[in-house]
Amino acid sequence: MWRLLWGTLRALPGLRRRTATGQRLSWRGLPSAPMERAVVRCVPAEPKLSVSFVMGDGSARHMQRDQAEPLGRALARIANNAGKGHAKAAKKSKKARAEAEAAAPPPAPPPPTVCLYSQDGEAVDEDVPNAEAWQDGAVLQIGEARYRVERNPPALTELQLPRSLMAGFPLCPKLRTEFGSPRDCLFRWFREQKAEPATAAGGDGWVEIPGGTERIFTPGNAHIGLRLKLACTPGNSQGRYGQAREVESSGPVEAGPGACTFDARHLYTKKVTGPGLIRTVTYNILADIYAQTELSRTVLYPYCAPYSLELDYRQNLLKKELAGYNADIICLQEVDKSVFADSLGPALDAFGLEGLFKIKEKQYEGLATFYRRDKFSLLSQHDIALNQALLEDPLHEELRDKLALYPQVQEKVLQRSSVLQVSILQSTNDSSRKICVANTHLYWHPKGGNIRLIQAAIALSHIRHVINDMYPAIPLIFCGDFNSTPSTGTYSFVNNGSIAEDHEDWASDGEEHHCTMSLTHPFRLKSACGEPAYTNYVGGFHGCLDYIFIDANALEVEQVIPLPSHEEVTTHQALPSVSHPSDHIALICDLKWK
Repeated sequence: MWRLLWGTLRALPGLRRRTATGQRLSWRGLPSAPMERAVVRCVPAEPKLSVSFVMGDGSARHMQRDQAEPLGRALARIANNAGKGHAKAAKKSKKARAEAEAAAPPPAPPPPTVCLYSQDGEAVDEDVPNAEAWQDGAVLQIGEARYRVERNPPALTELQLPRSLMAGFPLCPKLRTEFGSPRDCLFRWFREQKAEPATAAGGDGWVEIPGGTERIFTPGNAHIGLRLKLACTPGNSQGRYGQAREVESSGPVEAGPGACTFDARHLYTKKVTGPGLIRTVTYNILADIYAQTELSRTVLYPYCAPYSLELDYRQNLLKKELAGYNADIICLQEVDKSVFADSLGPALDAFGLEGLFKIKEKQYEGLATFYRRDKFSLLSQHDIALNQALLEDPLHEELRDKLALYPQVQEKVLQRSSVLQVSILQSTNDSSRKICVANTHLYWHPKGGNIRLIQAAIALSHIRHVINDMYPAIPLIFCGDFNSTPSTGTYSFVNNGSIAEDHEDWASDGEEHHCTMSLTHPFRLKSACGEPAYTNYVGGFHGCLDYIFIDANALEVEQVIPLPSHEEVTTHQALPSVSHPSDHIALICDLKWK
């Protein structure tokens, strides 16, 4: 049957490579007709390619063929499918004319002529493999219809709007592209236009928003109560564009919460810093997996309105807060994997920041480091899990030997999932200027001072190895939630370079888990933002847990962005709140090279 069909199709005039006189066929001599699109997706690493187009009756066709298969077989399948479509249409029209045509049904029409022509108008040989035949700019002829082949055009594989939209808060779509980049896409934003009662039967419409042509759109008060729509055309850096798609918001724009704790801070960070300055942020943003627990709602944050603990709501606040800092480096802790991929990553990318993520072992959250693309480029990453490094890395052999005397403490360290991000960045303006940015989140338990000391020792030993052995003499910025107040051993160790074996923190978990050892590190670090009264403020606790430690030999502080006032922090009793997205407060400072 296949051989018979193939022989029939080869005999069709449109599929023959030469006419009876030996002249090659060319689509240029065919009658002109509107050119449709045939999208071909062909990736060398995949065994099949796909061909998609829309028939004249509006039906979509999508087929997959082996890349190595001869073109003729693909064309035969197209002809066969198109013939079935014509036969189906003929059957429908016969049904409609049943009374007028009571006699025998008309014979099914023959399969249409199908041929593929190259850019120069010559018919492509049927023996050519599909991967070579379907080139950009070729023309697919199906009967009278012609389709311009677009091979691997930019395409949108995902396009979504957040569920929560608030006036005054930046809105960034989640989008993924293939053969393109979100930065090269075109955007058009629309607002809903409610139909007047007299014309309600006509339904609501959409009105394009003047100036709404950027990836980020901030709804205004005029949009409250209205839904939004985004039309996105995928593009690439060569100025090529694919098929546009549209997405509508699931709900209307809502009113914002009014004044937020970070509004006054934005007055100090209106612009990106100039050359030689590095605006640095560290922030524990409160992972959603912790904010949504019953313990969080009833014990930790009972004062917080339930809706303001919802992820979509907090993400609105967080994106506006971070965007308004115009930072060069942002180190975040407690970042949900999905939040990084679907929300923060795309939003901060649109604001010019590249993101790196390190998940905790067997967890759903981790660390994220962002850097401004036009000020820094990434040279290398040296991330580790602290427990795994202690167990396996020869760097920590001496510490392992010390811990072997305290097996219960050692076991607790190995059970912790804390990680360390280490990123080496290079200035785009001066290639001689490189910097090591480290980001971590140490063990949280109030009695875990001894565990945090060991974790800090592992982290600093690893950082020392990266700097001394790979990038000698580059300065260090060490950010994170250290879960340690200024009176603790961990803070003293990081800030002063050593910790004595008789420090009280070695007995922080009682005599059963008591251990003693002295630790040192070679860096001269200082807390760039000093020792604030608190960076974490919840109902039952407030204290300074977060720090930006800097290399005092190479960097100095230009300015520290003031923290929110105590009145702002306690407006809604404690944090988080309707005006603040986390139980921590971001630390921000402008650093400069000495």
